[in-house]
Amino acid sequence: METLDSSTAAGVKYTVVKMSFGRRVELTRRIRELAARKEFMEAGGTVSEKMEAALLSSEIDRIYVLWGLKEIEGLELDGQPATPESLIESGPEELFREALNAVKQQCGLSEEERKN
Repeated sequence: METLDSSTAAGVKYTVVKMSFGRRVELTRRIRELAARKEFMEAGGTVSEKMEAALLSSEIDRIYVLWGLKEIEGLELDGQPATPESLIESGPEELFREALNAVKQQCGLSEEERKN
């Protein structure tokens, strides 16, 4: 695990898990079908297909954070210590995006892959 100081939220630290073979397999299983559907929808030309692709992309991001964000320190949401789940539901989006990028970096994804 790696604990990082947030660059977007003063006093906040978060811990991301390290990649292993077993964890990579687990993550791949979780996102495989969604990623295939997202790619199919992105190839479509209608507004509805583009919106569906954006929704699938957001769901994949959610899975990454739930999979790889272990803990958040120094942040309360609704009077309770923040968790990965509460960060997704009601936390600051900037912190969510920062944690997402840290998780994807641990996965060894390139900058372009992290944008998706």
